[in-house]
Amino acid sequence: MQILFYIVIALHVIVCFFLIGIILLQQGRSADLAGAFGGQGSQTAFGPRAAANVLTRLTTWSAVIFMCTSIALVVLFVRSTGTHSVTEGSQSAPVSAPAKPGK
Repeated sequence: MQILFYIVIALHVIVCFFLIGIILLQQGRSADLAGAFGGQGSQTAFGPRAAANVLTRLTTWSAVIFMCTSIALVVLFVRSTGTHSVTEGSQSAPVSAPAKPGK
């Protein structure tokens, strides 16, 4: 079970870096030539949007994989440790006496 946990962690980290790179490669909504002059018109006048469609699909699929690996990591962690809460195994801090009233 531990080897599966480490494989999912490795896949999760790879997907994280891939998702960051894909998001940084995308241009903003008004980052083309029409946006430079304040126009919000159609972007087809300045070239095809095929690259943007591929990047959008890659972003969507990597986000889905990221969410699935996140859920899988939680399930694997709960099954391996048996704890259902992060604070379940922690010890509580000692309670101190209230301060004495002074002048």
